[in-house]
Amino acid sequence: MKKHIPNTVTCLNLFSGCVGIVFAFNGDLKSAGYAIFIAAIFDFLDGMLARLLKAYSEIGKQLDSLADVISFGLLPAIIIYQLFLEAPQLADVSPYLNYSAFLIAIFSALRLAKFNIDERQTENFIGLPTPANAMLIASLPFIVAGDNTFLADFIHNPYFLLIFSLGMSLLLVAEIPLFSLKFKSLGIKENLFRYILVAASLALIIIAQFAAIPVIIFGYIILSVIQARV
Repeated sequence: MKKHIPNTVTCLNLFSGCVGIVFAFNGDLKSAGYAIFIAAIFDFLDGMLARLLKAYSEIGKQLDSLADVISFGLLPAIIIYQLFLEAPQLADVSPYLNYSAFLIAIFSALRLAKFNIDERQTENFIGLPTPANAMLIASLPFIVAGDNTFLADFIHNPYFLLIFSLGMSLLLVAEIPLFSLKFKSLGIKENLFRYILVAASLALIIIAQFAAIPVIIFGYIILSVIQARV
């Protein structure tokens, strides 16, 4: 029974993604965003439980990727798709441009398949992890619903959404080394960039709330590149 506990949590991740898809297609993008954040918590917990219980299994590894492609691939792609539909300029550009949102789902699947067979990613990541990309996208409906009309109009621009979909898709499979947030010790030297990211993230979230998430994700990428060079 012990080995099935992490898999049960992984299934909760998948369930959150499925419910989020329903919210997204019903136009409730904020609830869909919350579903991504909840799925991310379950995604963190299943790995932690697998390590604590020493309940590693090949089916658990594959199940985790299958759940992630729904919660962190398809669901965020649908959120972008719905943001396209909300864009007032879309009809003047192309009625088919909104389908570019599903590049997020395709490249998320590629990212997860690559991760499963890439032995370089046992400790750190190569390319942006799908949960990080999904949480960035989950923050967009909250930013749109905020008081800043400039940001809302910017996000609702179909050209921005197209470039964003292309850019994030490429980051998912890019050969960019990114550190993981798994602390093997509490030492400052080996965890300096992790501590910087955690401290800056907490400060930014307190100041800017959901609008801080895109800054945090791109800050994570920049810090990872600096760490790799250092």
